[in-house]
Amino acid sequence: MQYVFDFSQGSKDDRDLLGGKGANLAEMTSLGLPVPPGFTISTEACRAYLANGREPDGLADEVGRHLADLELRMGKRLGDPRDPLLVSVRSGAKFSMPGMMDTVLNVGLTDASVGGLAERAGDERFAWDSYRRLIQMFGTTVLGIDAEHFDKAMEAVKKDRGVEADLDLGATDLRRLVDEFKGVVSREAGREFPQEPRGQLDLAIRAVFDSWNTDRAHIYRRQERIPDDLGTAVNVVCMVFGNLGPDSGTGVAFTRDPATGEQGIYGDYLPNAQGEDVVAGIRNTLPLAELERLDKASYDQLLAIMETLERHYRDLCDIEFTIERGKLWMLQTRVGKRTAAAAFRIAGQLVDEGLIDEDEALSRVTGAQLARLMFPQFDPAAPRTPIARGMAASPGAAVGKAAFDSATAVDWAGRGEDVILVRRETNPDDLRGMVASRGVLTSRGGKTSHAAVVARGMGRTCVVGVEALRVDPRGRGFVTPDGVRVAEGDVISIDGGTGEVFVGTVPVVPSAVSDALYGEPLPDDVDDARRQVVDAVLRLMRHADERRRLGVHANADTGEDARRARELGAGGIGLCRTEHMFLGARRKIVERVILARTDEQRDAGLDELRPLQRADFAEILEAMDGLPVTIRLLDPPLHEFLPDLTDLSVKVAVAEATGQSDREATELLAEVQRLHEQNPMLGMRGVRLGLVVPGLFQLQVRAIAEAAAELHGRGLDPRPQIMVPLVAAVQELEAIREMAEATVAEVAAETGEDLRFPIGTMIELPRAAMTAHEIAQAAEFFSFGTNDLTQTTWGFSRDDVEATFFPAYLERGVFGVSPFESIDAEGVGRLVSIAAWEGKETRPELELGICGEHGGDPDSIHFFESIKLDYVSCSPFRVPVARLEAGRAALAAAGGEGSDSR
Repeated sequence: MQYVFDFSQGSKDDRDLLGGKGANLAEMTSLGLPVPPGFTISTEACRAYLANGREPDGLADEVGRHLADLELRMGKRLGDPRDPLLVSVRSGAKFSMPGMMDTVLNVGLTDASVGGLAERAGDERFAWDSYRRLIQMFGTTVLGIDAEHFDKAMEAVKKDRGVEADLDLGATDLRRLVDEFKGVVSREAGREFPQEPRGQLDLAIRAVFDSWNTDRAHIYRRQERIPDDLGTAVNVVCMVFGNLGPDSGTGVAFTRDPATGEQGIYGDYLPNAQGEDVVAGIRNTLPLAELERLDKASYDQLLAIMETLERHYRDLCDIEFTIERGKLWMLQTRVGKRTAAAAFRIAGQLVDEGLIDEDEALSRVTGAQLARLMFPQFDPAAPRTPIARGMAASPGAAVGKAAFDSATAVDWAGRGEDVILVRRETNPDDLRGMVASRGVLTSRGGKTSHAAVVARGMGRTCVVGVEALRVDPRGRGFVTPDGVRVAEGDVISIDGGTGEVFVGTVPVVPSAVSDALYGEPLPDDVDDARRQVVDAVLRLMRHADERRRLGVHANADTGEDARRARELGAGGIGLCRTEHMFLGARRKIVERVILARTDEQRDAGLDELRPLQRADFAEILEAMDGLPVTIRLLDPPLHEFLPDLTDLSVKVAVAEATGQSDREATELLAEVQRLHEQNPMLGMRGVRLGLVVPGLFQLQVRAIAEAAAELHGRGLDPRPQIMVPLVAAVQELEAIREMAEATVAEVAAETGEDLRFPIGTMIELPRAAMTAHEIAQAAEFFSFGTNDLTQTTWGFSRDDVEATFFPAYLERGVFGVSPFESIDAEGVGRLVSIAAWEGKETRPELELGICGEHGGDPDSIHFFESIKLDYVSCSPFRVPVARLEAGRAALAAAGGEGSDSR
């Protein structure tokens, strides 16, 4: 097996083998762009290494042959004392994981070769700066030394010299720093810094492989739903140096603004720096436009290359480059991460420019991105005064308590607090805190710093580079130039669209996208950028509706919810939960029905409930006139409609102890004790309650029929569907069906209206799924209740386990995402698939839907499309998300999936 590939041997389509970085370096090489020579060690090598705990046979020889070819091409040898070849060793997985894995620069530099590098470059300071960088990066990434040890040594040297910035250190200072760093390695790693160039290279390659399994990489992959078994490629690239003086530098550029989608030139540039200085955020960068003033020839060449790449990739490109004494080199390109607003806006722009069609545009946006755009924004009319302003790195409105380290942010968020993580700059170890927080605020860094890139990727509001804030992590606070101090725990608000920072809570309002999806016109004062985003959203929503096969219904229990769902494009109500109609004062009536000792008592309670239920159903059916409304008969655990056993026991005990015996309470206690269940979720609920309590389900069916008859009489077109919950055997459904059909026929005869309602069931028990061929004989539709089906299949209660062992299960990879959040395709999904297929075998016209929380989850929708369900049902707010994803799922099923959203 070949494990190593020269940059001339691949293309951008080889991401599985070469990783994203390696595939794109190969693509740029084939385009004739100025790429430093190098080679890529494949993801297959990484997977073999991780599986066996050692390098696969033959890899070392392959690396040696490619290194020899590289040396021949460059006319230099790795670590040669007179004219050393130096290389960078960089990770590069299939999906971009910014800052999560390791990189080592200047590999090959040693005590013997640093003098030769200085002589060849004519710059002693540069050579010793490069050497200290190698020791520092090698020490932290390869040898596992805490970066703080190197930071302390650097600060001590700067303090001794009386300077603030690294750039102010001269060659002598850096030579001293190299000695200090080698001392750190010796003390902390228990070994000397390696002086054999090939040994450095081999250790760096292994370190990059190992970095695939670091905690931060695991967390990032779990957050972004990237599979754990992909592995990373390793890119070995000839070093080009941006730290050779004022005519050198390094930068990151975007062909369009990744925050807004605005067309133009965006990015950061740092003169006299290496690439890590930009992404680490430790030095504040210059806007890319400044490069035109500093080096117009390189600037013009960069712009031409950016246009070439954008047209070639037909998308926003994220580019890393270095200028070495006036010579431009391209170090990386990839399809750039972007905010949700930018994703929609850019997709629309590229369609207008003729680079992609609407199918491709639809495949490039996601339901998750649409959901972010529907989040509220700060109220523009609310009075507020910013205390500082930085760079708008990832839009949105975030309000929360200021936390100055990740551990605090995670702890507070775990208690239900809203948190803003405040740092000087973030690094990959801050990922847990970023995931837990509503937003991220840093005093350093630019739009391409770690904080900005990661926040954009996960949809967190982010403001970076707020230089005016003096952030003091040890003092747990920050201070503004005006002397305003914000301590840990104080509430702050940040605007990721403007870069503004506020003390206190700023009120929020609905987003323009959300209003537009409700059909409301945009206000006149909406700026062009937001107008373009809204136009792109509406355009792609229309296209998604044209392409989708799946219907999209809503879960709604009130007329107001039903109207909201209809405004957002729902094609019906997939789940109306009637138990929600019996809260408050009505709960006592149901309690009397359940505890009734005589038929007369029970009938009196039912007669009291019927007009209330009829009004409920009439309101919802009227709101959804002409569209199906699936009404689930009563399905609460029995204990929800009974007096609390503990409270009642205490009441009776106190009465007896004080000699004031309460006969009624004592009799009630005996009845509640008789009906008490150890596990109510698996007890007297759903169809079981309907069969045991006479008249309860009949009351509901009659109320539905009477409401429909009333609306028919008014010229409307009500379309109720009756759903029987928690069925495990066809005999249960047959009994309820017989009663329901008789009741509907009675109301039809009484009113003279033609009433005929589909009757079906919710498949939410494994037995129901496995006997679907029988149940379909009595059901005209199946609606899969995946919340309960997930609980009964896995054997755990959502209310209990998500806060207990789920974090450990996610950490250990038992599952990559909560099965309540995204469908467990292998287990729960297989039951759904079996039931759908067997149900259709029995009754070909059987309607199949999904009404659990998974109905609004993008990944789950793709699964439901693959097994050809008829519709999904979700909360009203998520209806647009489901519509968009249903369109994307149809394209994917037809083989039209575009670039991966990650």
